[in-house]
Amino acid sequence: MLEERTGVFAAGENKLTLLGPEIKVGQKAPAFTVSGQGLKPVSLSDFAGKAKIIASVPSLDTGVCSDETQKFNDIAGSLPDDVVILTISMDLPFAQARWCGAHDVDKIVTASDFKDRQFGDSYGVHVKESGLLARAVFVVGKDDIVKHVEYLPQITQLPDFDAAVAAATSN
Repeated sequence: MLEERTGVFAAGENKLTLLGPEIKVGQKAPAFTVSGQGLKPVSLSDFAGKAKIIASVPSLDTGVCSDETQKFNDIAGSLPDDVVILTISMDLPFAQARWCGAHDVDKIVTASDFKDRQFGDSYGVHVKESGLLARAVFVVGKDDIVKHVEYLPQITQLPDFDAAVAAATSN
């Protein structure tokens, strides 16, 4: 049975329930496998030796998620090669590929948690009421230790991009 966390995430006045544990700075990042382009498995371990900014979003086809993902794509172009940005949603990989093509997003990795909800359940972003992922950002160091966590309390809020980049690029 997954832990349920209430009162930490909302869509407007509608309080939602997050399933899974709250990730904390200093802990080892939970392993996960999601579906990438062409349904190819993408795992945290695929990025060993790199700092990872992991953005969890409800759907790329919504305004705030679209803005966030495009901003992270812009940021990715100025990051060192040892930093990767992943955006994970419940959108099917085919929809993600279509969206990326339509928005010239090509510097980040997009992946889907639709198959097993392994990421959402492990990182505490699985929204019980909708099955979507909550908006959050996790920075995982090259050593796979969590360096930064930001769970956004409102679905329409953008994350602190500067804080995520600072955590990913600090030694």
